[in-house]
Amino acid sequence: MKALAFAVSAALALGLAACSSTPSGSSGGQTSSTTSSVSQATKDATLTAKVKSALAADVGLKTVKIDVDSSGNTVTLKGNVENADTKRKAEEVARKVDGVATVRNELTVKSGG
Repeated sequence: MKALAFAVSAALALGLAACSSTPSGSSGGQTSSTTSSVSQATKDATLTAKVKSALAADVGLKTVKIDVDSSGNTVTLKGNVENADTKRKAEEVARKVDGVATVRNELTVKSGG
């Protein structure tokens, strides 16, 4: 599962890099910002994959559907969970991932479950 998540992230990152390359002979005025944004997108995708892998590796969370998004060193968790303990555990696992500085826990506890 970890390998699959990493492979998907790597493929996404390579695809983004290929799509944003500047054709030869074109003005290179935006090359630096393009490279920077591709680099950041790659870092975001890598961090997202690392958090997803950590969540999948946790026995109590591996069957829970949690959407993960990263921007810089901030990770956002979204989805529905069965109880407050699961919500808290998901945030705890995400915080422990190397490279995560902030976790925005937008998980919703299902009512009446």
